[in-house]
Amino acid sequence: MPTFSYRALQSDGRMADGIAEAASRPEALRMIEGKGLRPVSVTETRGGGSRSSKSGKEVAAQNTGMPGFSFGAAKVSGAELENFTRLLSSLLAAGVPLSRALTILGKEASSPVASAKWREIHGLVVDGMSLANSMARSPETFPKVYTAMVEAGEAGGFLDVVLAQIADFQSREKELRSKVLTAMIYPAVLLVMALVVLTVLLVFFIPKFQKVFASAKGALPLITQIIIAASDILRSYGLLVLVGLVLGGFFLRTWIISPAGRRIWEGLTLKAPVVGLLSARFAMARFCRMLGTLIGADVQLVQALNVARRSIGNQILVDAVARSIDQVQQGGRLGQSLAECPTLFSGSVMEMISVAEESGRLDVELIRIANVTESELDRRLKTAVALAEPLMLFLIAGFIGFIFIGMLLPVFSLQDYIK
Repeated sequence: MPTFSYRALQSDGRMADGIAEAASRPEALRMIEGKGLRPVSVTETRGGGSRSSKSGKEVAAQNTGMPGFSFGAAKVSGAELENFTRLLSSLLAAGVPLSRALTILGKEASSPVASAKWREIHGLVVDGMSLANSMARSPETFPKVYTAMVEAGEAGGFLDVVLAQIADFQSREKELRSKVLTAMIYPAVLLVMALVVLTVLLVFFIPKFQKVFASAKGALPLITQIIIAASDILRSYGLLVLVGLVLGGFFLRTWIISPAGRRIWEGLTLKAPVVGLLSARFAMARFCRMLGTLIGADVQLVQALNVARRSIGNQILVDAVARSIDQVQQGGRLGQSLAECPTLFSGSVMEMISVAEESGRLDVELIRIANVTESELDRRLKTAVALAEPLMLFLIAGFIGFIFIGMLLPVFSLQDYIK
């Protein structure tokens, strides 16, 4: 029988350590509580080692065979997370208790990494932590938007519905990424071929032209001088340039992940011509759908706003909505307070929300706005993807044309140089 070492709080406020033998972790918790103790941590002891459901590092260590820390541990894939979300929604809708549903998913996981993660979540839930908080302890697996929507489902008592919505969101995002990648395969192949051709030209052929240009008197055109300078840099410092690009990409990614860098990056994204509008509209649709669902479940407006704003995903927009929530807490109306965030809500949307608020149909109208906005987003995204391919081809052709024109201009005027 497994042995569990525990640390618990006694009735007098002091901590007590002990060992309990039980067939399972829930049974061990019941035994500890039966002694009049409040469990703080429960660790299963096996062969001199221990496994605590509260330690994500120890769970990761099991996957890598390293004690106490993880080195290059694998992550749960997006497909596994979507499958977990959809199955958990189905199990809860069928009346299966959350703890049992998590146990089933842990056993039926398609990979050891996913199985360890679902078991970790199960252990935290059994210890008394909410599902949203237990997921929030693994941000590498569950994004903030995911945990915010789960928190909303727990608060409103419709967790199965929210999980189904999350699975649908994941499916739509996966489909969108697939469409974008499929549309960009051909331009990407052309780009790689163009880079190879340009590298060969700059490294092998342009130096031969340099000898011809050097024997002729007269100043070369500026465009030709730029190309020759690029050839000299690539031949002399090509390896250093490559290392610099790799390091620059690494530091850029690290900066974007940091809180300050992410805020600046999100601000630049919102100001981008096409991407900014799409990002704002997608955030608005997500916010409206979440808020409408919460209000429909009789969640208090301020509480629903605080949960729904976390589902936006862009910290700048989250801060703007937070200012609107302050006005609602002071007695202001929702439609008027949302004017504090014009990037997220257009004038027509605010008017629709104001009218729905006055008529008492706010939840229905918010969900309708989300549906209409998502349909519009689908059309805009299809147009953007359709325009990306010819735009890429145009840029590639322009770049190659720049090289050839720059090298042919001196040839056309070579006779004048010789005279």
